[in-house]
Amino acid sequence: MGNGWRAFRRRILTPDISETSLAKRGFHRKSPAAQELLETVGEKFLLGYAHAVEARSPEQAEEWLERIPPQFRGFAYEGAGMGYGVLDGLPFGKSTNIAEFLAGPAAKHDYIVYVGVGWAMARIPRFTWPKATDFDPLLRWLVLDGYGFHQAYFKTDSYVRNQYQEKDFPWPDRRYDGYALRAIDQGIGRALWFVCGTDVSLVTKTIEEFPESRHGDLYAGVGLASTYACGVSADELAELVDRAGIHHGQLAQGSAFAAEARVRAGLLIPETEVATRAICGLPAERAAAITQEVRPAVVVDGDDVPAFETWRQRIAEEVLTHGGKKK
Repeated sequence: MGNGWRAFRRRILTPDISETSLAKRGFHRKSPAAQELLETVGEKFLLGYAHAVEARSPEQAEEWLERIPPQFRGFAYEGAGMGYGVLDGLPFGKSTNIAEFLAGPAAKHDYIVYVGVGWAMARIPRFTWPKATDFDPLLRWLVLDGYGFHQAYFKTDSYVRNQYQEKDFPWPDRRYDGYALRAIDQGIGRALWFVCGTDVSLVTKTIEEFPESRHGDLYAGVGLASTYACGVSADELAELVDRAGIHHGQLAQGSAFAAEARVRAGLLIPETEVATRAICGLPAERAAAITQEVRPAVVVDGDDVPAFETWRQRIAEEVLTHGGKKK
């Protein structure tokens, strides 16, 4: 009966695969290859989500997730993060699914799992949101990256075409409700890579429609997506760097984050190398290493911005300095 219940739970909780169709979402289709890539990412995300809500344990979920090809496995772990986040938000169930998942097999995928939790927060009532103190004090801002991605992906007219921005966001700390909006923008920027179908020209034109104060965080998200999901040539990435202009540092920071997420999880692919060399001027493993070299040993949030933002700024500075591409 347990297996039957879990299979039923998977069916009723997992979104339909059609939700990842670029045509249904109204997203730009640059080419058949780009469309296939982005729709496969969505498919593997939902597969990871389904594995999480059906598995009898985090270990079984890992067994299933590890069968997914390395190029797409991280997206499946992101989906699993959403799945466990949704389960934690359900009434009458246990609320430690995310913690157990991160304490075991998903530890090396923590960046991407945090992002998946943000997807869940966009779909469950606020009173069921996880406590911020349950997450790493430095990385917890990635949860809002996931929230922003979800909103831009599923509410594209509001969050992208009309540049809607949240007000007085309460998570993770009301002291930084303004910075929370910036973290959400980083996720919106990441979603633009999908909304615009990996079309560099359309991505940058879309960013230009937002208030200038939001451009840097949007470019950071684009840097992460273009390096993690890939889907473009070195020449297209060089064009992205050129169009980013004064925001090249933020673009490079996002790219370095993506490299670290893949290197840490053992999911490095040739396309990652192409992206970091074009954006950061560095091999993927070197760009990833910089994120850890400047990572604070002790997290001390500032009066104006959290330690996460200070870390991001240091990554941007170091990558541009060592990559020899400072604008």
